[in-house]
Amino acid sequence: MYPSSFDYLKPESVQSLFEMLSDNSDQHVEFIAGGHSLIPMMKTGLAAPDILVDLSDISELYGIESNDNSTTIGAMETYANISRNRAVIENCPVLAEAVSLIGDIQVRNRGTIGGNLSHADPASDPPAAILASHSTLHVQGPTGKRTINQDDFFTGLYETSLEDGELLTKIEINNIGTGAGAYLKKPSPSSGYAMIGTAAVLHSNNGIIDSARVAITGAVDHATRLNGVEDALIGATVTHESANNAANHALDGIEDTMLMEDLQASSEYRAHLIGVYAKRAVTSCIDRLS
Repeated sequence: MYPSSFDYLKPESVQSLFEMLSDNSDQHVEFIAGGHSLIPMMKTGLAAPDILVDLSDISELYGIESNDNSTTIGAMETYANISRNRAVIENCPVLAEAVSLIGDIQVRNRGTIGGNLSHADPASDPPAAILASHSTLHVQGPTGKRTINQDDFFTGLYETSLEDGELLTKIEINNIGTGAGAYLKKPSPSSGYAMIGTAAVLHSNNGIIDSARVAITGAVDHATRLNGVEDALIGATVTHESANNAANHALDGIEDTMLMEDLQASSEYRAHLIGVYAKRAVTSCIDRLS
């Protein structure tokens, strides 16, 4: 199929982007970055923008910067750049691992972190890594700039808290410091998307876990933290036994209606995978802390 007709804009700055759109508030606007999600949707008619805005020439949406406290990644940075960047590998290892497992090399060379998070595919890898990290998402819209905490960004199936016309511009992630992170996934054999993907970030003090963030993607309708696992880990010893015990709480707070089901895996099987991969991801972190 061919997409319906649309106007094409290619601004050189975020400011000029919103200036171009100021007289088109009644038009359906879509932003295109890598295009892996949007173009197929346009071809099949699931997306039919009146205006397509190409973000590729906006230099302020690129770049990876790091300081003692955080690492900031521009929304137009590709998975390949993020996975190879030394600052990301050292300071945000769970995200580096997650993006390195996306698709194939062609996809990683074109796909962008901003497009991925904004699309919020329930089986995509980066959302779990973002939830497991202390992150702030910076967005800009016609009325100005604002920030969104990582726990407030993903709201449902292909849904985020981005408002109409808002653009994700960068992601700021607290450096992991002395903690440990891990991302593990069971990919779909047909698509490579996560049937289950689990991200974990742990910190410890004198052999006791004092901070734990564990999040999943693929098995539920949007990236979700495993609060039961986190609560079971905090105050526990840095041992495999603690990982085993915490995994028993993997389904705490996960409602049946949240579980995904398709031809490749039933909701019951995905529920089983949540516990299995929670244990594996947490165990990997514990091994890295030891």
